[in-house]
Amino acid sequence: MLDALPESVSLYEVAPRDGLQNEASQVATHAKVRLIEALVDAGLRRVEVTSFVSPKWVPQMADADQVCQMLERKPGVTYSALVPNARGLRRALAGKLDEVAVFVSASETHNRKNVNKTIARTLKAFEGVIGPAIEAGLRVRGYVSTLWGCPYEGEVDPEAGLRIAEELLGRGCYQVSLGDTIGVGTPLQTRRILEHFLERIPPERLALHLHDTRGTALANMLVGLELGIRDFDAAVAGLGGCPYAPGAAGNLATEDLAYTLAGMGIATGVDLERVWQAGQVAEAIVGRKLPGKVHQAGVRSLAR
Repeated sequence: MLDALPESVSLYEVAPRDGLQNEASQVATHAKVRLIEALVDAGLRRVEVTSFVSPKWVPQMADADQVCQMLERKPGVTYSALVPNARGLRRALAGKLDEVAVFVSASETHNRKNVNKTIARTLKAFEGVIGPAIEAGLRVRGYVSTLWGCPYEGEVDPEAGLRIAEELLGRGCYQVSLGDTIGVGTPLQTRRILEHFLERIPPERLALHLHDTRGTALANMLVGLELGIRDFDAAVAGLGGCPYAPGAAGNLATEDLAYTLAGMGIATGVDLERVWQAGQVAEAIVGRKLPGKVHQAGVRSLAR
């Protein structure tokens, strides 16, 4: 296992969007911007800063336009946002973002709960997003969630998710991120899912979006690494959780991921001490203890 380690991998930071979207208390816009800038200062070069969704469904993202206006952009950083429809794309273009992402569940019930649409209607709505975004010079990333399990339906057929991923890539998405939205995945299950996907999609077109609800995210990440995945989503200090997936608190923590990879000699471009400091910013702005292991252990644990 892991006989041939890569020299580097790419981290895609989701804390400002996926990490904050489920917070009950509204986080101030200037605090969100402060967090984004701390993440960029820590060396993260792909950051999902917000989501252009209806505030009726996700009130925490009501200030998406203001966040984009307030951000001081740094060269070499890709600033992205989740965009569900044509109206969201117009807002993203006005916000001068570099990239947008579209989101669909492999589970029909979860998709209805999450975006109030069937999977078919969701994909139809993307006609007003993916092609127009590419024409406007933006790259488009796709998410396929609940692949490891659905809080409403239980097990999900990987083939259903694979067909969606192939459609998103066929429409022009440069990459599809595969999500264990409720954090039920185990290494053997992860291997089976990824081997199924890799029969028809090359590894560079895939990323992993793992939640650590049951403490298995790092183990599942290692399986992905062994199978050739080189792009991983994470949220500083383990922020996050899906608002429509009960109990799904906590993304794979950026510090935990970066620390593990650094110990394996794999570069991420992340300064471990600075990303730990960004985690302190995250904890301060949400006003509660966050679950990341390196975040909790403290900066001294980063010394080698």
